[in-house]
Amino acid sequence: MIVLKAPQEKLLGALQAVSGIVERRHTLPILANVLLRKNGSQVEFTTSDLEIQVRTNAELGGDGASFATTVGARKLIDILRTLPPDQVVSLSANQSKLTLQGGKSRFTLQSLPADDFPLVSESVDFGPSFGVPQKTLKNLINQVHFAMAVHDIRYYLNGILFVAEGKTLTLVATDGHRLALAQATLDNDIPKQEVILPRKTVLELQRLLKDDDGEDGGTIEMRFASNQAKFSFSGMEFVTKLVEGKFPDYNRVIPKGHKNHVTLGRAPLLASLQRAAILTSEKFKGVRLNLEPGTLRIASSNAEQEEAKEELEIDYAGDAIEIGFNVTYLMDALANMGQEMVKIELQDTNSSALITVPEQAGFKYVVMPMRI
Repeated sequence: MIVLKAPQEKLLGALQAVSGIVERRHTLPILANVLLRKNGSQVEFTTSDLEIQVRTNAELGGDGASFATTVGARKLIDILRTLPPDQVVSLSANQSKLTLQGGKSRFTLQSLPADDFPLVSESVDFGPSFGVPQKTLKNLINQVHFAMAVHDIRYYLNGILFVAEGKTLTLVATDGHRLALAQATLDNDIPKQEVILPRKTVLELQRLLKDDDGEDGGTIEMRFASNQAKFSFSGMEFVTKLVEGKFPDYNRVIPKGHKNHVTLGRAPLLASLQRAAILTSEKFKGVRLNLEPGTLRIASSNAEQEEAKEELEIDYAGDAIEIGFNVTYLMDALANMGQEMVKIELQDTNSSALITVPEQAGFKYVVMPMRI
């Protein structure tokens, strides 16, 4: 039976859209597979990791009958990538095998029964649906994703706080040493929400969301239940478990009323930090910032007694301050901004710094100092 017959790029595009959540190693071997459900010329692709499920459809020809199976997602993608984009490929099923054919290339792959594929059990109490521009959500994620924790024992930090109220959408991420907040004003009111999206979900949305207005109006439709979220966008359906737990009160973390502030070029500051970072030690990523009227000095050193010193001319008339930071935390924030200027607000050696962008009121980045 011919499951599908279509150009390589069309099949590859559908598979790549759903394969981001597939783990190469899993306790359940079938979770390395993609579920294919054929209904006439329509083929539905579904992947799952038991907490997240992604699904999309594509018109891919083949026989008119209905059919379902599962096959290794990464293996199929790796084979397709090596074939020319305009090559017509066919996938045919025979007992417990699938055969992929393109030109004079032929690959026989093992399949597992569709009935054994563990679909995510969807919540029955999803709230009202509302739409947000994909571009807006992607921009917000881009501005905060780097501050999420990775494998933190405080599991509620391994993700992003998603807060919707009125016309305001706020995303917050923190790993306990730094905090990034990005805010956007929408055209329409949206239902009040406050949920934590898991790290893996955030990174997958960042990969899949489009930053143009697109054919479908570029909107992502969202619905939330007490422990799940469902997103529909660009012909895809995305269901994810939410992180349970209480996110820290981010408003208390953001400094208010720091008396010393300087506005300077983002690119020159980032370049100076990148050079200074070369001579920081692998474990100890500290740099010293010396702020004096008219001058910012950046210095780093390592266990081999090597030193880097950078100097920037700045428009500053505040107190002389010497303060240490993890250089990676500063570079992460600056590298994920597109604006020309940044504003740094400081109080003293021991207080957190607040980094903002003059032309974008909705972005705030807080970074704790470190002793050097």
